[in-house]
Amino acid sequence: MSRPVETDTVRIGLFGIGLDAYWPQFQGLEDRLRGYVQRVADKIARPGVEVVNLGLIDNPDRAFAAGHELRRADVDLVFLHVTTYALSSTVLPVVQRAKTPVIILNLQPAAAIDYKTFNKLGDRTRMTGEWLAHCNACPVPEIANVFNRAGVRFHQITGMLEDDPVCWNEVDAWVDAARVANVMFHNRMGLMGHYYCGMLDIYSDLTQQLAAFGGHMQLIEIDELAELRRQVSDQQAANRRAEFDQLFDVQQDVDPKELLRAARTSVALDALVDRHRLGSMAYFYSSVPGHDHEDVITSIILGTSLLTARGIPVAGEYEVKNAQAMKILDSFGVGGSFTEYYGIDFDDDIVLMGHDGPGHLKIAQGKTKVRPLEVYHGKVGRGLSVEMSVKHGPVTLLSVIQCRDGSVKLLCAQGQSEPGPILEIGNTNSRYRFSLGARRFINDWNQWGPAHHCAVGVGHVADKLQKLGQLLGLETIRVC
Repeated sequence: MSRPVETDTVRIGLFGIGLDAYWPQFQGLEDRLRGYVQRVADKIARPGVEVVNLGLIDNPDRAFAAGHELRRADVDLVFLHVTTYALSSTVLPVVQRAKTPVIILNLQPAAAIDYKTFNKLGDRTRMTGEWLAHCNACPVPEIANVFNRAGVRFHQITGMLEDDPVCWNEVDAWVDAARVANVMFHNRMGLMGHYYCGMLDIYSDLTQQLAAFGGHMQLIEIDELAELRRQVSDQQAANRRAEFDQLFDVQQDVDPKELLRAARTSVALDALVDRHRLGSMAYFYSSVPGHDHEDVITSIILGTSLLTARGIPVAGEYEVKNAQAMKILDSFGVGGSFTEYYGIDFDDDIVLMGHDGPGHLKIAQGKTKVRPLEVYHGKVGRGLSVEMSVKHGPVTLLSVIQCRDGSVKLLCAQGQSEPGPILEIGNTNSRYRFSLGARRFINDWNQWGPAHHCAVGVGHVADKLQKLGQLLGLETIRVC
C-alpha cells in the first residue's frame, strides 16, 4: 500500500507471539492468546491512529511474512505483545524487516494466577495450558538478548492487560510520541527573512534539522508576503479586524488604524501559509524606515499569534530550532510558546520568562492583551504587540540543541506557572517555579548549551518528550 506525502494518521504495527507446538497440546490456548492481541489492538486504537494488527505469529515462516507486511504498511512504531513463551527466531525476522523501534509489551492477563483454583484443576495438561496463558514474562530476556546482539532498538512495558493505568498510560505515551514523530517528519517549515545579526546561538544547520526530525524547509521571500498583503481587500481586513476584537483583549490606547494594518498582514499571512502548506514558521527581517517591508514586518505579531494558536507555531528572530520545539509541544497538545529568561525573582525563588512577538493564545491565562508599542526593542519600527501569561499550573520547557559535533539533542524541564506580578511591557510574561530552585535550575539548564530561546507548553510532558527522543534516536536531557 502507498502512503501519502502528508498524513495526519500514525500507523502502529502490532503482533503477538506464541509457539505453534503448543496448539495441539493445549486446547483453547491459541484462541485465548489471539484474544489477548485483539484486546491490545482495541486499547491502542483511537482517532488518528491506524493499527496494523498481524495477530499471533507462531513460527519463523509467519515471522518472515509478517516482517514484509509491516514494511509494506509503512508503520511508525511496532508493539510486540508477548502472550506466552515463544522462540526468538519467531520474533527477529519481523522487526528486522520492519526497521522501526519496537515496544515489547510484557503484559500478564491478571495480577496473579489464582493458585488455589489452579492447583485444584487436577489435570496437569490443563494446568500447564493455564500457566502458559500467564507465561508472558518467560521469553522476554531471550528476546532482549537477541535484540541487543542484532542492534534492534527496543523498549519494554511490563504490566497487566487489564486494570493497570500505569502500564496503559505508558502505552498511550508511546503512541502519542510516534504520532508527534510522524507530524514532525511531514512538517513543512517556512523560513522568511534572515537571522538576527550577531545572535550566534540561534544559527542552525538546516540539513541537520531535517536529518533529526524529517520535514521540509521552505525558504520564503518577504516580498511574497508583501505582495499578498497588497491583494487583501478592505472587506477582508475589516473582517479580520472584527476577529481581533473577539479573540484579543484590545486595550483602549490601541489606534484603530494599527489594528487594521495588523489585520491586513494577518490575512496575507494566512494566504502565505496556505500557499506553501506550512505547519510552522520562523521569521525575522530588519528592513529600513519607510519601506513597504517595514510596514509588513511591524504589523506581523497579531497574525503570527493567530497562526500559533491554530497549530502553526511561529518563532521570531529566525529561530529555527525553537520553531521545531514549539511544533513538538503543540503537536503533543500542550501549546508551544516562544520564551526566554526575563529575570530572576530571588525573593520568591521564581524565574521570569517571556518574549516579544507571537504568543500562543490557547495557553494564555485569560484573554491575551493587545498593546501598542512605540518601539520594538532591538528591532525596527513600532506597532502592536501581545501581552499574556501562560496558564497557571504545570508547564514543560523544551529546547532543541545543536551541539559542537553537529548532533541534535532535546533539553526539557518541568515546572509550575504561578500567579504574581509580571512586567506589563506588551510581551508574553510568566513566573515559573522549578523544583530545583531558580539558581540551580538556571545553572543546570544553561550547562547543556541551549540557545537563549526555548518553548513552553502547559502540562507535564517530559516523559513523552523522552519517548519521542528515543524514537528519533536523539538524546533527551531532563533537568527537572
